[in-house]
Amino acid sequence: MAVTVKECLELQLLEVEMLLSMFPKEGEINLDEDAVSSVQRYLRNDDGALPPQLEYSIALDVGEARVKVELQVLLPHMYPHVAPQLFARSNALHRQQQLQLNTGLTSHISSLDSGELCICGAVQWVKDHSLPYLENSKISSESASKEVVVKETLHRMWIYSHHIYRQELRKKIFDCARKLNLTGFCLTGKPGVICVEGLRENCEEFWRVIRYPNWKHISCKHVENIETEGSVDNIRLFHAFEDLQFQAHGDYGLRNDYHMDLGQFLEFLKQHQSGHIFQILFGVEGKLSDK
Repeated sequence: MAVTVKECLELQLLEVEMLLSMFPKEGEINLDEDAVSSVQRYLRNDDGALPPQLEYSIALDVGEARVKVELQVLLPHMYPHVAPQLFARSNALHRQQQLQLNTGLTSHISSLDSGELCICGAVQWVKDHSLPYLENSKISSESASKEVVVKETLHRMWIYSHHIYRQELRKKIFDCARKLNLTGFCLTGKPGVICVEGLRENCEEFWRVIRYPNWKHISCKHVENIETEGSVDNIRLFHAFEDLQFQAHGDYGLRNDYHMDLGQFLEFLKQHQSGHIFQILFGVEGKLSDK
């Protein structure tokens, strides 16, 4: 005698009642009560349209650590004479481990006799077989955390020029620094000083670009390399690429040939933990005047 949809749905509701008694706490079973009501209405009057398929999830605590594993359940109308759609998931499992766990679960369900209610058995199977995958996931995570920390190196270049005046040159400097994610500053006037800091390849690209094609009166006076286990952003001396323009010495009218106030520049360097660079750039020890 052929099994009817009504008989299958009655068995499904019976199994749901068993599961609710096994998992009485709030949040252990997530079940759409409207879907259950739809099945019940259909069973009272089975000449209407089929109700939605029953769908629910069961939250399981696995192992002594009580790791959360969720079993998602979707029941075809002809379950248990048709296999249910089951999926076990956990945030503690890597993607490949989750795939292996569900492959095993599917194989287990397919080995059962047709017509046998199997969700309670699937719950126990997931509890029994999730633990090895969870333990392997923990071991692999701990191994990954013990791997050698990738280190980065902050590269800082101190560049000296006889002068920096031309607007197109200054635009080129600022555009290039911004493009390469470099911080530092450009001191406009006479002398001209540029500092850039960031990843080494970016600093070297900046140095190549600004010299091309014929900036002759320019030299890289000093290079610093600072290794860090974190991001180079944490050890930058400058938070942006600044435009420095200090008050000039003397009154030169419309001439561009003016000398910047190096006392103000020395003060700026000291504020950025770089007072020692003054002597490297200019060959003399910097001293602040008494005020």
